[in-house]
Amino acid sequence: MRRRDALAGLMAGLLPSIGRAEFLPPSAEAAETAPVQPAGPGPGSWDAVFRLAARLRRLGQEGLDPASYAIPPDGLGASDPAAFHAGVYHAANAAMGDLVLARLRQPSGRGDVLRDPAAADFPRWQAELVGAAEPARVIDRAADLPEGAAVLRAELARAAGIVAAGGWQPIAPGAATLDPGLVDAVRVPALRARLRAEDPVLAAARDGGATYDAPLEAAVRRWQAANGLEADGRVGAISQGLLNRPASWRVAQLRAALDLRRNAARPGEERRVEVNIPDFQLTVMEGERALLRMAVVVGKPARATPTMRARLTTVQFNPTWGVPERNAREDLLPRFRRDPAGMTAKGFRLYSVLGGERIEVDPAGVDWSAVRADRFPYLIRQDAGDGNALGRIKFIMPNADDIYLHDTPDRSLFGRPDRAFSSGCIRLGQPDALLAVVLEGMGWDAARIARAYDSRQTQTIALRRSLPVRLHYSTVTVEGGRARVRPDVYGLDQAYAREMDRGAVRVALSGGVVR
Repeated sequence: MRRRDALAGLMAGLLPSIGRAEFLPPSAEAAETAPVQPAGPGPGSWDAVFRLAARLRRLGQEGLDPASYAIPPDGLGASDPAAFHAGVYHAANAAMGDLVLARLRQPSGRGDVLRDPAAADFPRWQAELVGAAEPARVIDRAADLPEGAAVLRAELARAAGIVAAGGWQPIAPGAATLDPGLVDAVRVPALRARLRAEDPVLAAARDGGATYDAPLEAAVRRWQAANGLEADGRVGAISQGLLNRPASWRVAQLRAALDLRRNAARPGEERRVEVNIPDFQLTVMEGERALLRMAVVVGKPARATPTMRARLTTVQFNPTWGVPERNAREDLLPRFRRDPAGMTAKGFRLYSVLGGERIEVDPAGVDWSAVRADRFPYLIRQDAGDGNALGRIKFIMPNADDIYLHDTPDRSLFGRPDRAFSSGCIRLGQPDALLAVVLEGMGWDAARIARAYDSRQTQTIALRRSLPVRLHYSTVTVEGGRARVRPDVYGLDQAYAREMDRGAVRVALSGGVVR
């Protein structure tokens, strides 16, 4: 199907019409392809089969593509009733599998996603579908399984409606930031039109034309606050870049949010650490109760913090920093070129490896103009101290990406609403508060912790009780009965939606025969 045709069919079912994805483990595949249709409709039940077909055609409201399920046309019910009946139930079985078990059972590159097929008990849902006098209602109940489903569906319908109305045009790039009071005959009207598509208050206000007036400023501030940006009313490169993302991005985010919630494994009562990467927030949970919340700084898009599950096992007071090669080449090499003595004063040490032995090198004796970034020959370590990039405490959770949580001497970024600035590891807004939680019951009172800091010595402490840590990517949350959507900073929602749409139709209808 051509992309133009897919987009034309998008708003008929709320979403793009594209192919059927297959991401099933063998056991789930066997369950989904098992026969589910009853022997045939009894007297008076044909209307229920037609209502089931009609319900399947509305799967767009759940973020699924109705065209993916080969729903037979109603006309087949008259020309070949047996094929129509079988086709509707095959389509219903496949769709219900996606509603109950998730469209993507194993999404690529998502270490934060854990499904629980046993808890979903899909065979029970299949039996209900077959035995129900009104099978469309079984589909309704399956659609309601994700937490906050009704709120997310309403937001998805609103976002899809914006796309159906034509979305919005991008704001032309310009050298100057758009500030309140500015007069610009091109960019200001474009900004106003862009925000009116989403903001009913601005849509009802008078048109200020080329002047960046007070109603437009208020709308910009509302939009910035809703998108996790500093609500200063100034539209610079970051705000404009997000404003210029097409309306279809929001649709993709909400589709992904619904599917991520399907069949998600529920956490136990164990105390755990949750880091929501695009929300820049860490939460310590115990069951359903939040013990601690704090702002964090996560990886910039070019050095994204990976999603993962790990266990926090160790804390380290006064850590040294073994500088990763990429940081050394891209971040520290220019600084050594400018001021090698200053880098030494900040505790950075330079090492060369000869014959398998590490030898310290005096930065003052290096011809830095001859050192190339693509052939950086040195190892760099920063001593423990007040200026160390890891601050005074490091929280270690062994993982293949060498990601950890840590303090930082630079506290300025925590006041910003957008906090994707690190090289991948997670900087903590309140490291001492987390330290108190993880050392609880180990005899570490405030005085003992202060002595460990004041010693200036690196000290590693194994935790008596390791804590599960999940670094997850959730741009959409439901709070107070409303959907809260944060920018898709790494584009993972877009990738998830594309993966939902990739693949072939599982159930094909050809010549009246379902196969």
